[in-house]
Order: sequence, then C-alpha cells, then structure tokens
Amino acid sequence: MRDRVLIGLVGDRSDAVVAHKAIPIALRLAGEAVGVDAAFEWLPTETIISADPLRRFDGLWCVPGSPYRNMDGALLAIRYARSKPIPFLGSCGGFQHAVVEYARNVLGWVDADHAETAPDSPRAVIAPLTCSLVEVSGSVRFVPGSRTAQAYGASEAHEGYHCSYGINPEFAQAIASGPLKVAARDDAGDIRAVELDDHPFFVASLFQSERAALKDVTPPLVVAFVRACAK
Repeated sequence: MRDRVLIGLVGDRSDAVVAHKAIPIALRLAGEAVGVDAAFEWLPTETIISADPLRRFDGLWCVPGSPYRNMDGALLAIRYARSKPIPFLGSCGGFQHAVVEYARNVLGWVDADHAETAPDSPRAVIAPLTCSLVEVSGSVRFVPGSRTAQAYGASEAHEGYHCSYGINPEFAQAIASGPLKVAARDDAGDIRAVELDDHPFFVASLFQSERAALKDVTPPLVVAFVRACAK
C-alpha cells in the first residue's frame, strides 16, 4: 500500500458550497484512518479538455456543486475513471453525472442528459426529484453485499443531502440492469447510491457522506475510496 495518494477533485470550488468545505477535512480523516497521506488538488471543469491532466491522479472524486461550468469536462473525467480504471467517488452532482456518463457511453444512449441543464431533453436520465432534498437528511438502506454496505459495515445510515435532482424513475430499471448496480435506496425505495461491478472502486451517492467530517466524524465511504486509491 502506498503511503501517499493524490486525488483529483473534479468540480468548481466555491466557498458557498458546504460540501467543498467538508471534503478536505473528510480526506484528512480518511487518510488518518487508512494510514496514508491523502493529498488532493481541485480540477475546475473548464480545465478538463483531455485526459492528460488526469493521468497523475490515484483517484478522482466528482464533487457536489452542479451545474458545472463545463459539463463535458466532468463527464470526460468520469469516463476516464470508469474506463481506465482508477478509483472513483461521486457525490451529489457527481452521482448525477456518473449516471449520465454511464447512460451515454455504456448503455449507448447518446441523447441521455441532465434536466438541470437540458430541461427539454427527451431522455433526461436525471430529472427533478418529486420532493427536494436541499438541506435534508434521511435514512439510506444499503444493498447487502454491496461495496457501499461493506464500507459502512452496516445495513443503513443517516445521511445529508443538498440536491433537487435524481435518477428519473422512467429510466431507473434500465440503468440499474447492467454492470451499474443499485447500492443504496431511501425509505421510499428510490435509488440513492450506485456502484460498478468489475471495477477497483466506482461508487456514486446522491447523499453527501463527506458532510460528516464537519462534525469530526470520519466518513466510511471516503475511507473506502482512499483505501482503494492507496492499493
């Protein structure tokens, strides 16, 4: 195992985004838990125009804060992590865009889109939630045997959100019927985390597990991600 990892944070950093304040703390706590130095660099989406700046990272985390200034840059980074493959974590907007990237490039739905930036899209795989989850917290139940369940070492957890978009129920079954598996659902049965089979680590959650770090609690999902980066 390496004693230092470098993680690329894909997203447009802003002091107004609570998760952006939490992520550096979450990585420090996770690094301490794993026993590695979890270094990081921010990767503004408008700077990602090719895979070249991504090659030096041990893992990529697509962070909250969408719509991104350059959606194509975020999707390029996600595709790189998925296909390389290198460890990937997505939270909130990262979850949403991981689903769009998968739909376009694995399922072959070239017109798959995000309703936040393409509200008239006939194949908006990410659509407005029936009930907004802005500054809301709730229970999530993990699929037994999933990598996410293993990370938490529990069957459920209480997590926080700051989002208004999620997987469009019209496409949910088709999206989750291949290598991208459901890893967690909320009490209503809606998908709240997904993960890829046959990948070192590819997990995306609509909830923001990193927020726990603001209470000096080490986020299990971030620990699992950092551990995968160090291997």
